[in-house]
Amino acid sequence: MSIHTIASEKELQEYDEWLRHHPEGNFWQSIDRKAYVEAVGKKTRLYVYKYQGKILCGAQVVIDTTKRNVATWEIPRGPVGDEKEELLKHIVEDARKEGAMAVFFSPESSVQMQGYPVRCSERMIHCEATRIIDLTQSEDDILKQMKPKGRYNIRLARKHDVHAEESDDIDGFIAMVKQTAKRDGFTALSPQKYKAFYENLEESFLIIAYHPENNAKPISGALGVIWKDEAVYYYGASDHEFRALMAPYRVQWRAMRYCKENGCKTYDLLGIAPENAGPTHPWHGITEFKEKLGGKLVTYPPEQVIVLKPMTYRLLRLKRKLFG
Repeated sequence: MSIHTIASEKELQEYDEWLRHHPEGNFWQSIDRKAYVEAVGKKTRLYVYKYQGKILCGAQVVIDTTKRNVATWEIPRGPVGDEKEELLKHIVEDARKEGAMAVFFSPESSVQMQGYPVRCSERMIHCEATRIIDLTQSEDDILKQMKPKGRYNIRLARKHDVHAEESDDIDGFIAMVKQTAKRDGFTALSPQKYKAFYENLEESFLIIAYHPENNAKPISGALGVIWKDEAVYYYGASDHEFRALMAPYRVQWRAMRYCKENGCKTYDLLGIAPENAGPTHPWHGITEFKEKLGGKLVTYPPEQVIVLKPMTYRLLRLKRKLFG
């Protein structure tokens, strides 16, 4: 039995093969995402728990350090596998030794951490619920499983001559994101992060919608990624001036078809408000949009955090609450 970090190409390939065949394997714990995370300036570590030479559990840790050298360790959608508690204890102790402020983790199934002060993180980064569409169905059946309003809006966009296609216009997409963020009151990522997502993830995809009246400029878009045979819709944007054309629905339908054509079995709409969250939840609007597209409701345990430096943690939360 051993717990250690891996860095050699041989061990990375072994981990990648293990993750791709594990029932809990996911994009967030993949070496594909590792490349993107490192491209935006964060550090990563890959921990594995091995027994008799075989991986039982793995966790990719993302280490984010502020300008004041305050570090948080995050394990998105992980750890994966058996012996999660033992691996987490090892990671938490490493984080403590290295002066980290907190360790966040959000596995697909809950983990009991005896003797550690675990609590809900209150962040809204990794969703507690999503909708996943089965792409193994025929296109007609994918449309049939949508809400009637979803199908109607796709037809309406087509009737209005909205055309959606695969594109490399990441700058046009970023411009729409800025507009969408200002309109809907959220903080967009830096342009570099959207570009890094598109350029450093080998199987990223960008679907853009156009309309003849907008001089070949995009009016809606979706940026996502394919991992294994699973597609994830990550970021969306639209031009408010053309909202009546229902272009986002046309974009989503083209994205589903694109992913199906590329061998995907599922399409993850990535992030909706939990059931019974109510209209005040920040994701209420996007939840209504995604519900019209159908899919199976999937829920996850809320993200957990172990705070290692309580005072620093409280001060940083207060600062972000006051100043963003």
